[in-house]
Amino acid sequence: MATEIDKNFLEKIEMLVDSKDDKTLLSLLSDEHPADIAEIIDELGLDDATYIFKLLSSEISAEALILIDEDDREKILQNLSAQEIAEEIDELDTDDAADILSELPQERVTKVISEIEDDEHAKDIVDLLRYEEGTAGSLMAKELVKVKENWMVPTCVRKMRTQAQEVSRVHSIYVVDKDDVLIGRLSLKDLLVASAKSKISDIYIPKVDSVNVKDDVEDVARVMQKYDLEAIPVVDDNHVLLGRITIDDIVDLIVEEAEKDYQMAAGITEDIDADDSIFDKTKARLPWLILGLVGGMAAASIMGGFDEALQLFPELFYFTPLIAAMAGNVGVQSSAIIVQGLAGDNLKGSKLNRLLKEIGLSMVNGIILAGLIFLFGTFLDYQLNVLFTISISLVIVIIFASLIGTFVPLILDKNGIDPAVATGPFITTSNDIFGIFIFFFIAKLILGF
Repeated sequence: MATEIDKNFLEKIEMLVDSKDDKTLLSLLSDEHPADIAEIIDELGLDDATYIFKLLSSEISAEALILIDEDDREKILQNLSAQEIAEEIDELDTDDAADILSELPQERVTKVISEIEDDEHAKDIVDLLRYEEGTAGSLMAKELVKVKENWMVPTCVRKMRTQAQEVSRVHSIYVVDKDDVLIGRLSLKDLLVASAKSKISDIYIPKVDSVNVKDDVEDVARVMQKYDLEAIPVVDDNHVLLGRITIDDIVDLIVEEAEKDYQMAAGITEDIDADDSIFDKTKARLPWLILGLVGGMAAASIMGGFDEALQLFPELFYFTPLIAAMAGNVGVQSSAIIVQGLAGDNLKGSKLNRLLKEIGLSMVNGIILAGLIFLFGTFLDYQLNVLFTISISLVIVIIFASLIGTFVPLILDKNGIDPAVATGPFITTSNDIFGIFIFFFIAKLILGF
């Protein structure tokens, strides 16, 4: 049963820390899940959090360490010696250990590595730190179970027992040749029912999905999602088995990317949290707010150039916010669909077909909305020529906004820019400007001012 970490519980923890009642603290926390301990540490002050962290066994604190908020983890690690950090690293899988060390200054990383007792573990971590962030290599773990194709079944079982001691969860058993080239996978059922005289080459399954160590992590996520995999092996250009990526790492990646895309769509340029400083929040939000300000000034300048029209037909002024709002909303809808499709890698078909489909959809929506505007204007006894102007403008603006929302993300993605930046303020501001310009340009053509 999950612990309810409320104010009273935290106050009890703080009281026990103040009184240095280590025995009661350990009794209270020993049965807690590492995720709950991480939440407790996140809620406490730095001194209390560090005290609890040092009090717990490395086996427990190491699991909590990877779940603690990144900013809090950085502060706690600053209060630990290189040897104390090494003790935590010794308890972690290589991928988690590499993630934590990557957050430290290089000089400190070197000191921590030198304090790790398991030389093989240290070597694997150093190897992972070489890979560029965002690649499969940076996400993989070295811990896995692999068997040689020329092993006999008894030898295979004995070797697997030894390897399994270093692996927290055995998702798959990979089969390699004498050069460690991945050639297939082994079914545990087939191994159990095989004769003791059989070789692994007689019973292994030659088909196995894998990813290259240089592949983008988002591509890895798509492969694992497509084939419903709990783990996937990672190989180099020669197909040599290097490690594996498990589903828990992919879930963390998907959540992180979703948060990033959501913030970008909302007009936040950097990854920020609710508890970040005012300066950090301002730095993340201000660029898009400036863009909105520039867009608003541009729209105001456009309207200023048609002041005669506003004097002759004041109804145009009343509908200007509506035109701008519809342009922004339609653009965001279209861009959101495209960004979602790009993220899921499920945009199929030619761009021409997509263009024609988007135009058709926009015309249908535009005509329906224009008809409602026309009925509304007729009820208020507006001039027919003004109603035709507003209705025709609305249809054209919706088509134009939809096309911008469709093709801007595609262009950004083709040029290696995150298409999520196209949603939100960028599309809204650009469509506001173009929408207002189109509205008054068409008004000038029809009304003749």
